[in-house]
Amino acid sequence: MAVTVELMIRTECGSCARVEKQIAPVVAAAGLDLAVRNVDEDRALAVEFGDRVPVVVIDGEEFACWEVDDAELEAALA
Repeated sequence: MAVTVELMIRTECGSCARVEKQIAPVVAAAGLDLAVRNVDEDRALAVEFGDRVPVVVIDGEEFACWEVDDAELEAALA
């Protein structure tokens, strides 16, 4: 079964851009695609996440919020 990795972001979020740039190579090295979801464009996601972004979600489960440890992410995707 394929693993899904999503990054919840907002349009005006410097931390979101930083985390996207940081984790994209880790996700790619695991042979996976990173789906970036802008919560400003989805009302249900906006209600769920609000200003609590960036959030990394792996297979529908929240993995990390605000800060991501590359080694932990790598281990979770292995």
